[in-house]
Amino acid sequence: MKRRFIAILILSTLCVLSLCAQDAKEIVKKANDLLRGTHTYSEISMTIVKPEWTRTISMKSWSLEPDYALVYISEPARDKGSVTLKRKNEVWNWVPSIQRIIKIPPSMMLQSWMGSDFTNDDLVRQSSIVDDYTHSILGEETYEGMKCWKIQLIPKPEAGVVWGKIYLWISKGSYLELKTEYYDEDGNLQKSFFGSDVKTFDGRSIPAHWEMIPSNKPGQKTVLDYHEMKFSINLDAAFFSEQNMKRVR
Repeated sequence: MKRRFIAILILSTLCVLSLCAQDAKEIVKKANDLLRGTHTYSEISMTIVKPEWTRTISMKSWSLEPDYALVYISEPARDKGSVTLKRKNEVWNWVPSIQRIIKIPPSMMLQSWMGSDFTNDDLVRQSSIVDDYTHSILGEETYEGMKCWKIQLIPKPEAGVVWGKIYLWISKGSYLELKTEYYDEDGNLQKSFFGSDVKTFDGRSIPAHWEMIPSNKPGQKTVLDYHEMKFSINLDAAFFSEQNMKRVR
């Protein structure tokens, strides 16, 4: 009888742990789908803040999740017409000043994108938080007055990702991704991503203001402000071509 009780207890515990893992992944997927959609157009300003200077870039972005994205720079004048194209795990840049398309090699994937605190790898791995990690709910915390799940992401052994672990704070009920912390393989915090100023775009309420703050560079951050977002535009994979990099406006 005692052995039977222990077996039932172990089985119940395993079922609860399995359910929690499934729920954690579902929460992350809902938050990711809410923010990014599948056929998306957005207009964004990116402000790069450094101790010595500040620079703002305006851009338009099209994405077909999870494999395709195209970003067109509209301001400032010296960068106008520059385009970044993501197709699955590869990235290209169109540089109008030299009339060349440059493919980003694997050795440069961790380099800064447009001088910001985002890397080329961030563009490629934008949606991999669902598939490349195992998820677990660590507990509940209040962030910016909102009750949130705190979720830990640990990379799967076969995943080619750069982070040792990620923590997400996702609001309960509304599934807003409000805070993200990125840690290296040694457990050191490398950068944090904060979302705020919730606005409604095309029927969805999401944070419109984001700040990426590196932990080891005082006085430095990258700020994203979304001015327009559409989540159901007519797009197909053919739009995301090297030829279209030269034509898009």
